[in-house]
Amino acid sequence: MAVLKEKGWQKYHTIWIMLFIGWVVSYADRTLTGPVVTWMIANNVGFLEAANNPHALGGLLGSLFFAGYMLTQFPGGYFGDKYGYRTIVVISIFWAGITTLLTGLTGGLVAFIALRVFTGLGEGVLYSNDRSLVAEVTPPNKLGLGMGVVMGGLTVGLSAALVGTVYLIELAQPVMGVDAWKAPFLILGTVTIIAAIFIRQALKPQGNLGSENFGKALFNLLKYALVFLVAIMAVYFITDAMHLNDVMIAVILTCLAFVLIAFIFIRKGNEVNPILKNKNLVLIYVSYIAVLWHLWFYGFWGGAVIKDFGGGTLASALLVISFNAIAGVIGFPLGGKISDMVAHKPNGRRNVLIGMEALLTVFIFVFAAYVMSGRNDMVVQSIILFVSGLIFFALQAVAHALTSEIAPVHLRGAAFGMLNLVSEIGAVLSPVISGAIRDSTGSWGTPLILDGVLMGISCIMIMGVSTKLASNKK
Repeated sequence: MAVLKEKGWQKYHTIWIMLFIGWVVSYADRTLTGPVVTWMIANNVGFLEAANNPHALGGLLGSLFFAGYMLTQFPGGYFGDKYGYRTIVVISIFWAGITTLLTGLTGGLVAFIALRVFTGLGEGVLYSNDRSLVAEVTPPNKLGLGMGVVMGGLTVGLSAALVGTVYLIELAQPVMGVDAWKAPFLILGTVTIIAAIFIRQALKPQGNLGSENFGKALFNLLKYALVFLVAIMAVYFITDAMHLNDVMIAVILTCLAFVLIAFIFIRKGNEVNPILKNKNLVLIYVSYIAVLWHLWFYGFWGGAVIKDFGGGTLASALLVISFNAIAGVIGFPLGGKISDMVAHKPNGRRNVLIGMEALLTVFIFVFAAYVMSGRNDMVVQSIILFVSGLIFFALQAVAHALTSEIAPVHLRGAAFGMLNLVSEIGAVLSPVISGAIRDSTGSWGTPLILDGVLMGISCIMIMGVSTKLASNKK
């Protein structure tokens, strides 16, 4: 069947741009914690001042955010299938802006944790609905490209937060003193709220006079979010009272994901069986744990890694690591376009994904070997990180398009929600385990090697996926 070529600007292009902006602000909001924690440790201020193992505690703060982010992945996708993907996207961005702004108005550790967890709970519903909305409005022959273009916003937000956070803190220091770490949250929270208003208007369906279901969707999301907030904070308080170490706390938080998966099997099993018992989807879900581990090892601790291996000041170290993040602006659409070119072949997207993960594994070990050998040329580091980032973000667009093809159309939101629910285990564990290893060994070498091993295992798992032809997605 011939595909009719469209010319000029289409409605789906507008949706791509709006979702791109949504990812910029959403990812900047979540990335703030890493540079802020690193600055606190370096300057011995805030609630990390008296910590015996500051990297482990700092990593736990990131892990607590991702515990919240992880748990709303499936509910977000489920309610997106029910109330509309655009509706949930808009709610998520407003939610992120408000809670990020409130984080900047707090001062204590407990309030900071609670608001970061609640931010994660709100941001967790974006991914599954964004991916599903792109799949819903984009022509099939441009699906990979659309997935990649939109996710380019992730890398812009990630890079902006990695590089800009420290400068915002330094600009605020003359006025706010030791509380200057709050400035990035206040500024980014405000920017995100403004962006949410703009995105809501731009994505509003033309001629739609009916209800947009914001009230019902928000009510149902809040029911889940409040239960999850209580559960996460209860785990934190109980384990802290038991004097468990930060890694054990993160492991227990990860168990909440398995509890939620069991709940989904029991309560929604018949409805969502096609995305729970599909071998190919399950392999993608589990293999993607390594992808999120890698993303948030570099996203949370990247600046500290470069600085510890002779990368100069924190600001210059964060600038170097940003080359890894900004590569996604090219990598995401490039990976999507390449996967579109081979989508008509048996296992086309899968084979591209295997090749990219194998190549990334090599580059992870190359970078680890370079910095562990004592060499610290920042230009060489930046080049290695840029190339590895190009591959890393490209493979994500391929994986998203592959998931979209395999999942039943009416359960795309739930499938993407399950993908991120399982894979966020990597994001929950990566900051705290990597930080704890750094505290115990005094070096980031072992965490770098562990990252490469996990990516290699992920590559092997993808070899078990069999998709045949892209057209056989039913």
